[in-house]
Amino acid sequence: MEHINYESLKTSEEILRTLADQTRIRIVRLLLTGGESCVCELVDSLDLPQYSVSRHLTALKRVEVIQERRHGKWKYYQVHDQASRLIIKVLDAIIHDVTDDLLENDMSRYMRRVSCRVDGKCVAVKCCCGAPNKDKPRLIIEDL
Repeated sequence: MEHINYESLKTSEEILRTLADQTRIRIVRLLLTGGESCVCELVDSLDLPQYSVSRHLTALKRVEVIQERRHGKWKYYQVHDQASRLIIKVLDAIIHDVTDDLLENDMSRYMRRVSCRVDGKCVAVKCCCGAPNKDKPRLIIEDL
């Protein structure tokens, strides 16, 4: 059994407070299930404005639940390599035990969106395969 000291308990509390937000749970669920993703893929999957998704990504990055990797002008996010075992267990429970139409719709849009990748990289497409909805096409900057 892993021993927990005051500092790790304090850190876990901060992480759990950060995760006490529906949008952040949705983001982490997509990243745990789908792997590394860029902001535009998350924006289209969650059907939220870019500024909102970026704000939530910053909060998750601050407590090291997720990490960022730059590739040219693109930023890719994934669950942090060093996320504590406690947090991984909590997040795993969320993925496997929580079923909700909102979460299922996120995943459906996410799978459509990442299917637009070329050579594993995000690319710009108008309304990318209909994600998130055909009535509101999104124009995403191309990876040149």
